Amino acid sequence: MSRLHAVVTGGGSGIGAAVAKRLLADGLRVTLMGRSQERLQAQQAALGDVAVQVCDVADEDGVTDAFAAVGDVDVLVNNAGQVETAPLARTSLELWQRLLTVNLTGTFLCSRAVLPGMLARRNGRIVNIASTAALKGYAYVAAYCAAKHGVLGLTRSLALEVAAKGVTVNAVCPGYTETDIVASAVSNIVAKTGRTPEQALGELAKANPQGRLTQPDEVADTVAWLVHNAAVNGQAIAVDGGETM
Repeated sequence: MSRLHAVVTGGGSGIGAAVAKRLLADGLRVTLMGRSQERLQAQQAALGDVAVQVCDVADEDGVTDAFAAVGDVDVLVNNAGQVETAPLARTSLELWQRLLTVNLTGTFLCSRAVLPGMLARRNGRIVNIASTAALKGYAYVAAYCAAKHGVLGLTRSLALEVAAKGVTVNAVCPGYTETDIVASAVSNIVAKTGRTPEQALGELAKANPQGRLTQPDEVADTVAWLVHNAAVNGQAIAVDGGETM
């Protein structure tokens, strides 16, 4: 029996790399997708038995070509994303459109690419890495919150479409997670407020009632649970220590 094939977008680092490692451990065949060949190859060297495919999820033709190249996909983890901070009054249309395109349209394009095959086989899992920003608002990231709220709406709508067809669609909503994105947020706080990195990190950790950052492996464990559970569909699973309830 052939191994199930999982594609993880944004697989060059952070949560994507952790998800790939966990799915490999569970016996799946894994393809990492991302924009940087160098970062993908670094993860390939670290993880071993993975394939890599360069893909910009914001490019419709590129998504079509990339998924045609990798073949049948049984599990899609839509992890590629981007965040940038700005007060709404200083949020340019370019920034607004870019964050919606990468975070929301990219999830749509990749899901659309794999769905026909999943429906034909009457088996598939789509897991969208959203954020607690899909469940609540945060100041200075209106574009990101709008995009992630959109991802959750897409998740719920598609889950109903495919509920009786062997496919499940769910969202995982991590809080502040120890990744490059949070490291960048810490740097921005330091630059704008004069706080030390330790103070900035502490401010982010305080959002979590457990007083810590979520770990990528904890997000990966949740993804794996959804991959192996056919009864859970259309859900937003928060991984945030109780920040959202």
